[in-house]
Amino acid sequence: MKKFTIKELQNMRESEDHVEFKRGDRGNISYNGAHKDTPKDRRRCILGYVVALCNEKGGRLVIGMHDDFPHKVMGTQQAENAMGQLESDIYRDLGIRPDIYELFDEDHKRVLVIEVPSRPVGKVYKYEDVALMRVGEELKPMDDKTFLAIIQEQEPDFSEQYCLGATMDDLDVNAIKIMKEKYARKQNNPSFMSLSDEQALSDLKLVSDGKITNAAILLVGKESSIEHFFPQAKVMLEYRKTEPQIEFNRRFVFGQPFFILIDKLWETINLYNDFMPIQESAYIFDIPYFNEMVIREMANNAFAHRDYRKNSEIVIKLYPARIDVINAGGFPYGVTLDNLLTVASTPRNRLLADVLAKTGIVERSGQGIDKIFLNTLAEGKAEPNYSYSDDFQVVAVLYATIKDIGFASFVQNIQQGLADDEKLTVFDMMALCKIRDGERKDIDKDIAKRLLDKKCIEKHGKTSGQFYTLSRRYYEMIGKEVDYSMLVDWTKEQFFAVLAPYLQKYGEAKKADILKMVGDHISEKLFRTYINQLRKEKMIKTIGEKNKMVYLLGDEYLLRNEIRQRAISLGMETLKEKGEI
Repeated sequence: MKKFTIKELQNMRESEDHVEFKRGDRGNISYNGAHKDTPKDRRRCILGYVVALCNEKGGRLVIGMHDDFPHKVMGTQQAENAMGQLESDIYRDLGIRPDIYELFDEDHKRVLVIEVPSRPVGKVYKYEDVALMRVGEELKPMDDKTFLAIIQEQEPDFSEQYCLGATMDDLDVNAIKIMKEKYARKQNNPSFMSLSDEQALSDLKLVSDGKITNAAILLVGKESSIEHFFPQAKVMLEYRKTEPQIEFNRRFVFGQPFFILIDKLWETINLYNDFMPIQESAYIFDIPYFNEMVIREMANNAFAHRDYRKNSEIVIKLYPARIDVINAGGFPYGVTLDNLLTVASTPRNRLLADVLAKTGIVERSGQGIDKIFLNTLAEGKAEPNYSYSDDFQVVAVLYATIKDIGFASFVQNIQQGLADDEKLTVFDMMALCKIRDGERKDIDKDIAKRLLDKKCIEKHGKTSGQFYTLSRRYYEMIGKEVDYSMLVDWTKEQFFAVLAPYLQKYGEAKKADILKMVGDHISEKLFRTYINQLRKEKMIKTIGEKNKMVYLLGDEYLLRNEIRQRAISLGMETLKEKGEI
């Protein structure tokens, strides 16, 4: 198990990185909470947090560091000279075997790290007979849905089961060849191509002692064999010329093994595809209505995660500006609309997903959702929509319309200048979209720092008034420099708050005098806008024309100021009469 440094720990987020920071009293926390009166308080102990982290598929409990980011080192004497004993105690009381180590900062302050392993598939751990999970800053009893999802993991893997009656004659040699080629390329193992088909299938656990798994039939089975054993394992592609249309204009049925099907499916969808040309300076690129990588990932996910026990096909509804992928069975265990991009799910068909990962078709156990979101948003399109999904089916809606061509050019320009390991992530992209759409403050600090370093965004204001915008370049690209100014520059009220005292003191001001005062806070264009508004409101007035024009306080401001001074004077007289001053 990897041992983290203090610096690495300081940059971790409790939820995202599955870590719990505890300062404790003098850097120590209770082992079992025995001295606490209520169950809620007793759970906030080493054993409680170990159970919760284990149920979370592993993580770490860090003692001696503040839970406020960036997690200042406080120091601890927890289990000093007794780390082995602590490991033994945890294993004795919970049956969980942690890895415990200590770290020291430059001031020799000690930090204790308890690395907690993941629970086994289908097993829930309990403390004081309660299954625990972390919810924000609290340890709470696990909700029924999460508990049930974990228990259901114990169900046998459908794809791993043997297909009764199937033989090697039911497999397609062409599909096997494609699979071997993809595996050899992905694993950088050209010798894999020289293996016999049966040996290659055996190495991938698709065949064992001549017995053929369900995964083997689905991935490399003959079309006739798939029809015989799994007639529901088809993809139905329906094309409609208009979105309100109920009846399809054309229907295509794909019943081939996956390693052949996926290419034929994309080729057919691409027949109905179109492109929008985008020009960025001298560089011209096309944005397709339907991105090949995105479509393939959506199909891959549907194939890997569908419930093959359901008698329904994968249905893809293709429209000129939208595509719907409808897949039998709900989300895999542990996946919800809220955690689509963050959860490491357990694949419904583990063997099938494993082969797809080893051949480079999918990543992270079939989860290509991040790629789908990243590429779609980067092209200036709406976010993929999974909200029509329920417990019985997953519905993914992808929109082809490019809403923001300027944003697509902006992102393309940024990505081109970055090394592969520095390119924008899906979370970077979602933050950029939030900022573009006006959500300028509630942005993760770590993500914001990365985007600032890459000059994708700018920070404006001070302290509590601080906010982010996309960089000026984005607004230049879309021809909305004035919008940029309105976002980042002074408001009319701020502008007048600086101008009024100057005019009170000196009586008048030239344009050059005012521009010196406001510095870089407003553009000349915005200067003219504010001046015209203030003139209409009679807060200022002008004398002269063009270069000889001067600015003075207007009648409305003078009237308001006179009333204000009279009110102050009357207030002072009243206070004098009362003897208060």
